[in-house]
Amino acid sequence: MKKTLITRALPWLIVLATVVLWGLVCWAFRIPSFVLPGPIEVAGALMKYPKAVFVNAGYTLFTTLMGFAIAVVFGVALGVVVGSSRVVYDALYPIMIAFNSIPKVAIVPVLVIWFGIGTIPAVITAFALSFFPIVVNIATGLATIEPEILDVLRVLGARKRQILMKIGLPRAMPYFFASLKVSITLAFVGSVVAETAASNHGIGYLMIAASARFDVALVFAGLVVIAAMGISLYECFAFLERRVTFWASRDNGIVS
Repeated sequence: MKKTLITRALPWLIVLATVVLWGLVCWAFRIPSFVLPGPIEVAGALMKYPKAVFVNAGYTLFTTLMGFAIAVVFGVALGVVVGSSRVVYDALYPIMIAFNSIPKVAIVPVLVIWFGIGTIPAVITAFALSFFPIVVNIATGLATIEPEILDVLRVLGARKRQILMKIGLPRAMPYFFASLKVSITLAFVGSVVAETAASNHGIGYLMIAASARFDVALVFAGLVVIAAMGISLYECFAFLERRVTFWASRDNGIVS
């Protein structure tokens, strides 16, 4: 029990120590607030502009979840296809690698030309950043089924669809939840990047507007809110992972 309580408290203690160290550095080196505001100044900006921060945070959360949801649907579908067929994998992997290699910030101006300033560029950018990890992890989970298991199932007369539904998809669940935890944070990055260049709403827009008037404390407040939302959604998927794929967890002494 004692170990459990310490383990649960440790992340919060590290966060608290980081905030204290941040404040001490700002105080000890007399760093101007327009260069690096302290935690108290950032908290003051949150209290000074609560409506602006949380309304824009809600907009960013909406665009992020929209892009992420689309990425999950298409990522799972393409991952199943790629992981189930070597021919499809060989045919599609060059274009997938090429797509993932393109800096997504470079496509934002193109999206503005196509769709204008607003929600759509942010949703598409969130989708583009979070799509690839889902495809790769689902395909990896399906492609790494032990050959011995496949041989036994084929001998027993199982069809390819039955193997996929009974063995393949459950086998890919740990990979799937791992990809969700990575992709949701990338989706936030995509939304904020698009908002800084192609939106009149969102945390990215708020940060650009604040930096234009040298309100660095408000910029950091936006970063803190984004970080908090990212951690919250990451923990939601981690909770679901523990409930859905508990059978895949092993106390091997490396991660415990």
